Formats: sequence, structure tokens, C-alpha cells
Amino acid sequence: MNSELHQPVTVVKGIGDEGEKALNDMGIYTVLDLLEHIPYRYEDYRLKQLEDVKHDERVTVQGKVHSEPSLTFYGRKRSRLTVRVLVERILVTAVFFNQAYLKNKIELGGSITLTGKWDQHRQTINVSEMKMGDVTRTSELKPLYHTKGDLTTKSLQRLITNAFQQYEHHIAEIIPTSLLKQYKLPSRSQTLRLLHFPNSFEQIKHARRRMVYEEFLLFQLKMQALRKFERENSSGICHEFKPEALSMFIQSLPFPLTKAQERVVEEVIADMKSPYRMNRLLQGDVGSGKTVVAAIALYVSCLAGYQGALMVPTEILAEQHAHSLTILLSPLNIRVEILTSSIKGKQRKAILEDLKQGNINILVGTHALIQEEVDFLSLGLVITDEQHRFGVEQRRVLREKGESPDVLFMTATPIPRTLAITAFGEMDVSVIDELPAGRKQIETYWVKHNMLDRILSFVEKELQKGRQAYVICPLIEESEKLDVQNALDVHSILTHYFASKYSVGLMHGRLTSDEKEEVMRAFSTNEVNVLVSTTVVEVGVNVPNATIMVIYDAERFGLSQLHQLRGRVGRGENQSYCILLADPKSETGKERMRIMTETNDGFVLSEKDLELRGPGDFFGKKQSGMPEFKIADMIHDYRALEVARQDAVNLIQSREFWDQEEYKLLRERIEKSGVLAGEKLD
Repeated sequence: MNSELHQPVTVVKGIGDEGEKALNDMGIYTVLDLLEHIPYRYEDYRLKQLEDVKHDERVTVQGKVHSEPSLTFYGRKRSRLTVRVLVERILVTAVFFNQAYLKNKIELGGSITLTGKWDQHRQTINVSEMKMGDVTRTSELKPLYHTKGDLTTKSLQRLITNAFQQYEHHIAEIIPTSLLKQYKLPSRSQTLRLLHFPNSFEQIKHARRRMVYEEFLLFQLKMQALRKFERENSSGICHEFKPEALSMFIQSLPFPLTKAQERVVEEVIADMKSPYRMNRLLQGDVGSGKTVVAAIALYVSCLAGYQGALMVPTEILAEQHAHSLTILLSPLNIRVEILTSSIKGKQRKAILEDLKQGNINILVGTHALIQEEVDFLSLGLVITDEQHRFGVEQRRVLREKGESPDVLFMTATPIPRTLAITAFGEMDVSVIDELPAGRKQIETYWVKHNMLDRILSFVEKELQKGRQAYVICPLIEESEKLDVQNALDVHSILTHYFASKYSVGLMHGRLTSDEKEEVMRAFSTNEVNVLVSTTVVEVGVNVPNATIMVIYDAERFGLSQLHQLRGRVGRGENQSYCILLADPKSETGKERMRIMTETNDGFVLSEKDLELRGPGDFFGKKQSGMPEFKIADMIHDYRALEVARQDAVNLIQSREFWDQEEYKLLRERIEKSGVLAGEKLD
């Protein structure tokens, strides 16, 4: 590392103790930190032709004062100053708010330079900056920086200028020459200079392209190094089994596998047969058949003489998985058990003892699986369903219940490719991108709340056919902050509406596990016809007879969550419907509703959700695992992300990268991240 650039910022001319404290508050501690504090935007002071300027665009123009300024006062100390200015051959009105003192500075016939927002319809400029006389500064782009406290953009730029004068020649190149030439990228020092002192937007674009690629390359190198390190330093379990037994099991399944399922099964089995530990993410849209893939993988582990574990986020989901696996595997003498916090006393003790003795082949459960008392005899495969619901630490603890077991993460939340290769860059990614044959598309409608009576009438017609309905609400009970329908109120309204004709159940997060189980049992057997619920039914609940999903205040949910909820219906042979009750005020809310009615494809929705919400909100900020890039944007720069990832894969796999001087600074960046010491990236 270049020691000159890692000196404290106080070595830069003009930075004393107070300046150091202000910069430290902004996360700027070294000379390099200061040089890499990139502007977030640029103000354009270049003169433009008015006919080329769009309505409401910010513009700088030069002209002659054509009239005496007119001043009007209104309200307390509020004023409006107007003056006519001839710009080229167009007579425009310059408007200054609350700047009465300028009246005496504007001279009739004098030259004037105005910067402000252009109103094309009224031919006016709402002026933010003005200079009288001939102005030489007409082609400048002014960078704007994030600042804190008393530090202004102007003073910060002065300090950055000083830093460049003193230390620019110490800025070392970290990207190999071959890649710089291949992508026609400027050097690192030239890039930073162009970003801080540009003469054109073309220069900014050129420099930004370099920085985006550099940020992505550095991150992907760390991810690929981590992948290499984990692969080479963790001897996995080589699952050996008779392929005929697996073929017979697959042929005995109630439905034939789709082509996508077959492909994914091959990828998973190849990992399990290899001597390296599997570290794979399985993505599949709602209803795509991930559970069957999980069952096949668990069966393979049992065939090879090992135990399997399946961890899920809710007890309802655990019970459903345990039930499904028991039906599929018990005829093959595979014992499946369930472990949740609800299972206590003698029953719990017996399960734990049988697990330790190896009498249980597959254990399904919630986070109860990672408690200290849970011991496996020989754990060979760990599957985590809806993996983003669990923290990194919870997943690690389960993995360490065995000696380097294979690991398969599953999610029914389709993750955009850009997110998958960033958040899960150290994993292999499999995708089930095909729904089973015969599945009918769910018809989705967006309606306003004033049409509720018509919606309830439609629900009643479905109930008369023997079908069932979900009604989802954002909150359990009334909130003063949010004007949204809550589950308790809606339950009361619907109970009154359907009176003695149909049974209305209520489900929310504050019920005990036993109460939830009883509600779901009643709904599964059609004793409850309409289930009013919060989003606890979002994941995994399977009631094929339910054909209607009504979502109150749908604009309060993200696209991916709406899609997950919609996936609770359409699981049987009957046509299903999703009705979004929403009166969105924002354009984003309206856009969400439009998108939901246009597509049933979870991957399309996830891309849109990412665009509307951003990566930090996609999984929830706490566990998103998203890196903070200074300048790169995963959504808009996804092509650069793909390129950087492939380059990182090639570099990490090449001997030259680890041996040659050209790659020394890149290697130092990886070592500094702690990856090669076995530390997992945050």
C-alpha cells in the first residue's frame, strides 16, 4: 500500500485540528479518503441556447437587461423582483424571490448572467444565481459534495485541490494494464482528477465508467477469493450412492419433473458427489417445485448414509414440509421428524435422543434446530428455506452441527440476477425458471376501496362453489400513524357481512403456536371459509382449495411481498384470483399496482421491485448483505457488474494473479479485507 496516501489528512495544506475533526465526522481520515470523496452531482454553468433547453430544466444564460426592474412586496418580508432580459433574440422575464436588494444592482442595458429554472410556458427564469457584467466563467461544471457541519462544498473543493497538488503523483494504479487497455479505461489518477475537475459531462461519464468497474472488480475479487478459499480449505462430504435407487424414487414421484427441475437436480447431485462442500443457492418462483428438489437432495444424503436437516422460518411451514417429506419418503423407510419450540417434554427428549443415535434420517424444524442440545450422528446435508429470513450466524451454527455438510439455500423470493451475483457471489446459483405443467395463471385486479361491496359479492360467489378466500391486512390492530385497514377490524366486518353463512377465521403474529396451528388446520379442512390474516401466511402455506386472495391497502407492500402473498392461491386446479384493494397516493404506489396486474413472473417483478425500492430495502437493511459502493449502482450498472464478476473469476483462477507483480495491489486489497484469513465478508 502507498504509505504517502495513508497519512492523516492534516498533512494536506489548509487542514488543521478543526478541519480534521469535520472531515473525520464524514469518514475522511487519510489523504486517500479525501481524494476518493467523489462528488454526488455536478451543477452545469455552461451557456446554452434557450431553444435547446427543456421545460423545468436548470440553465445558465447570458443577455442584456431590457427593462427597469419591478419590485413587489407581499406578506411579511416577502418580495418578488422581475426584470426583462434579452437572451439571444428571446425576451425572457427573470424572477428573483426575496432578493429586493438586487434592484439597485441591475443596470438597464447592462450584461447579465442568470442561472435558474427555465419555465418554457411563461418564458421565465426563476433565478438562483446572478452575475452582472461580462462573465468569463461560462464553461464550468461545478461538483457538489456531501458535507457535514460547517464544511461547505467550496471549502472542501479547495482542500481536495490542495491534496491533488501535493499527492497526485502518489496515486498508484491497481487495475492491470491488460484490463485498462481492453476496456479503454483512464488511469486511476486521471480518473480521480476528471471526477473532481471535469470540463465536460463526457469526461465525467468516462471517469465514472472506470470507477464503477473498479468498485465491482474489487468486490467480486473478494467474493471469488472467498469462494476459492472456502472450497479449497473445507473438504466436503462425497455422497456415494446407487443411482438406480435415486432413479426409482424420481420415477415414483406424483408428477414428472419439469426440465428446469431436472437441470437443477443434476447441478445439486453433482455438488453432493464432489469432494468439495456444496454451497449453492436455489431460486424458484412461487409454486415452481423447490420442495421436490429438496426432497431428492435429502434422499440422496440418506442413501449415502447421512442425515439431512431442513430449517424453515415458521412452524406452519415446518409442519407442511415435514408432512410432504413423510408422504414421499416414509415408504422408503426414511424417518422424518419435526422439531420446533412447541415440541417439549418427553416427546422432545425422545426426538433428540433418536437424532443423536442416528435413528432419525431427516429433521425438519425452525431455528430450534440450531439450539445447543440438538446433536446429529452424521449430518450430511443442510437445507435452509427462505434463507434471507435467517441471519448469517444462525445459518453458520446449523452448518457446524456436522463436519462440513453440503449446504443448499432455497428462496421463493426471486432475486434479480444483479443481486444474486453480488449478495451471493461466493455461492453457485441454480434457478427453477419454469412452472409445472397445467398451472393456471392467477388473474390479478387492482380496485379502489369504494368497490369493496362488489369485491365481497365476488368472494361470496366463489364461496358458494365450495372455494375459500384469504383476506390480508397490513396491521393487527388500529394505528394512529397509518390509515390502513387492520386485521381485527376487517375480521369483525366480514364476520358481520357473511353472518351465519360462512365461517371467518383470524390469523396474526400474536397468536400462540397452538392457536395458529388450530386456525390453519381449520382453514385447511374448509371449516374456516375465509381467513383474515396479516402477512404470516406469506411463505409456504398450502391450501389448494383457496382461490381468492384479497389484499387490503396493497400499496403498503413491496412487489415481491405482494407476489409471495398472491402465490398462496392458484395451487389447485381451479381458476384463482388476486384482488389488490388500494388507493395509492404516490406514483410509485400506482406503478406497483400496475405491474402486479401485468405479470405473474416473479423474476420480472423482482427486477421492478429492485428499481422501485433499491437493494437496501429488498431483503430488509439488517440482513441484506449489500455492499456500500461509493459510485457504482447495481441496478443501472448491472452490465459492468457482470463483466467485473467474470474478470474476477478468471483472475482468481489464474496462477499469474497470485504470483506476478502486476497484480500486487489487487492482492493487497483482498488480503486487507480478511478473506484469505478465512473471515467471511459482511
